[in-house]
Amino acid sequence: MVMNVEIISKEIIKPSSPTPHHLRKFKLSFIDQIAPPFHFPIIWFYDSKKFVDVEPFERSRLLKDCNDFGKEVLLAVQYNIFECGGVAIAVCISHKLADGTSVVNFVNSWAGTCRGESEVISPIFDAHIHFPPKDITGFMPNEAYISKEKIVTRRFVFNKSSIAALKREASAAFGPEDRVASRVEVVSAFIWMRFMVMARTRTTKPKQVPAVHAVNLRERMVPQLPVHSFGNLWGVAITAEIPVEMEKDYHFLVRQLRNAFLEINSEYSKKLQDGPGGDLDFLGKEDKQFQNFCNFSSWCRFPVYEVDFGMGKPTWVCCPGIPIKNEVVMISTKDGDGIETWVNMNEEDMAKFENDQELLSYAS
Repeated sequence: MVMNVEIISKEIIKPSSPTPHHLRKFKLSFIDQIAPPFHFPIIWFYDSKKFVDVEPFERSRLLKDCNDFGKEVLLAVQYNIFECGGVAIAVCISHKLADGTSVVNFVNSWAGTCRGESEVISPIFDAHIHFPPKDITGFMPNEAYISKEKIVTRRFVFNKSSIAALKREASAAFGPEDRVASRVEVVSAFIWMRFMVMARTRTTKPKQVPAVHAVNLRERMVPQLPVHSFGNLWGVAITAEIPVEMEKDYHFLVRQLRNAFLEINSEYSKKLQDGPGGDLDFLGKEDKQFQNFCNFSSWCRFPVYEVDFGMGKPTWVCCPGIPIKNEVVMISTKDGDGIETWVNMNEEDMAKFENDQELLSYAS
């Protein structure tokens, strides 16, 4: 079903008062510097049970009118009204400024302001203090992240029973003293496995296909950073090289992901504060074998379903397409038990991936 959207009005909402001189330049952290140079969207859908005036949304939009990024809009908001009376609020923000945690916390605070809450937690803009900017000469973020191919997006949903089955399968990878595998671990390992199977159909020559998982650093630093610390505060968990004969060993892959996650700790954060280290080397590699990594970003712990502008909580939250090849965005289903995965691939790979019968036996 094709849906046509009619744009009724489009405008830039300027601050109600001029930006103070000392706040006109936003200081980037090192992680901001290497963050993907694109805008990522999130859409909140609300049903038609309760009408809400559009005016508070107009007052609350934040589009900075003078910054180091030239004329490029840093934050865009689109308020959509459907014929049935339902509403969709789309937020699109520059990844050079914020990660998923920052955006969801910002939107929740904005929603609290719309509801008239007297105590709304403000963001803390101190990422550049914890991760000072570095000289990253030679690192080209467009080449490292943005694909020149046409990227298509498909949604695959793993419900509660499918995840329980994957957890039972993954249990053999751990001993009685280990923590039970999480939803994110088992779904990530399964998608990674099926991705490697698909990638093998392209060529007979072995290629390394590492899994790369973005990890929130706020709770892994010592001392921990407040959840409302704003900016890009993530590290990358990168799996070790996988022997060809182990690419279909699900137990092995789950364990490899767990090991990669365990590497993202306070020591990792300290090294990242001191200098670029191996992450920048990895992202900048030109070696062909690393061009097909499987990249994950989990939003499963983000309170996306708590965003209430005064018309109740959303019925659905999604993250439509982004221009990164082989990027998988994971969001909890509304009931909190399942996971929606938004998979971005080129057309040729997606045609194979979305018809993988093993994948479809667990995902719908």
